[in-house]
Amino acid sequence: MPAFDLVAPGTSDEAIAELRASDPGEVAVVAGGTDLLFDLDDGRITPRKVVSLRRLPWRTLDWNGPTLTVGSTLPLRELENDPELRRRIPGLYAAVRAVGSVALRHQATLGGNLGRSAPASDLVPMLLALDAEVDLVGPKGERRLSVDRFVIGSRRTALAAGELIRSVRIPEARPSAYLLQRVRPFHDISHMAVAVAFSPTDARWRVAVAGFPPRPLRFPEAEEALGGSTPGAADIARAAEALATRAPIVADKRASEEYRRQLVRPLLARAIAATRIGDR
Repeated sequence: MPAFDLVAPGTSDEAIAELRASDPGEVAVVAGGTDLLFDLDDGRITPRKVVSLRRLPWRTLDWNGPTLTVGSTLPLRELENDPELRRRIPGLYAAVRAVGSVALRHQATLGGNLGRSAPASDLVPMLLALDAEVDLVGPKGERRLSVDRFVIGSRRTALAAGELIRSVRIPEARPSAYLLQRVRPFHDISHMAVAVAFSPTDARWRVAVAGFPPRPLRFPEAEEALGGSTPGAADIARAAEALATRAPIVADKRASEEYRRQLVRPLLARAIAATRIGDR
């Protein structure tokens, strides 16, 4: 691992100043570090400075009515153990539990997962289905972006120079489900994943898929096919067919395009069946 200076600012202003004091290619930000440490150890990145967010007051979780706001440095294990999460947003609970192991979730964070934006992220597709938003702070102040606009591609986000993820906001609790397929039950990356959520506000479904490059994505054609709160077998079949035939699914070294297109049909059908709209 290359040598670097590690700094742990106590305020967001200090953290932003540390970022601005270095060229973008010479500084890295660490929240949980479960992914970044591999890049450092393998020499894929060679920063001169690493800015740790562990001292910032962002290790928070707040319910405000139906809205959930999660601080970017809150360990996933604390989010998983929140007594309200499983009942109110079961899809997010399932997505959090799909991340690595219990030991890893004690360290990994929601903000770090979003900042790294891997194509096979278990959290990004569920956040897309929940219409989640990212609160950012930087040299020009604060701004809020939808997760759909924030995640641009594989390891690419809309973070501007000097910006940090402060929190993630989920506007409403939604009946939801998250299902994935991978070779090993744990410690593996998904070949295909489907996240679904039903919004009580507009009585419409959200459908997102992940597991292939360049990024997780929403698929409105499948959402339209599902219609309202109680899609029938024909509606689900139409949605699954649209997703399987027209979504921009591609192959990579982990799975072929044909395999993924076959797999997404039963995953979507099972996810819709697992979403209990009247149980919140």
